[in-house]
Amino acid sequence: QVQLVESGGDSVQAGGSLRLSCAASGYTYCVGWFRQTPGKVREWVGRIYRGFGHTYYADSVKGRFTISQDNAKKTVYLQMNSLRPDDTAMYYCAATNAAYCATDVSDYKFWGQGTQVTVSS
Repeated sequence: QVQLVESGGDSVQAGGSLRLSCAASGYTYCVGWFRQTPGKVREWVGRIYRGFGHTYYADSVKGRFTISQDNAKKTVYLQMNSLRPDDTAMYYCAATNAAYCATDVSDYKFWGQGTQVTVSS
């Protein structure tokens, strides 16, 4: 069992930046970031394959968000720039050791508790 702990959520104004962290208790092959607002389905934001560091992003965040990792700290980061009010959500990191992970919540086995990001206009 791998435990994930997110941190870094905050309230910022539009145009600002935040960096979220996802600290894992063990190594995982793939880490994804998702976000969710009340009444809506959990939306995939991006993912990183830990071995080669390959990253993929949803179109809604491409060019603004960047996923990176610090293997020594077993931590994955989500750098969010040019934040917009519609980025407001609870952000979750998720992980799996399966060979395949993509954009669906069912692709991921381990989940963090979430960290709130609020962007005001």
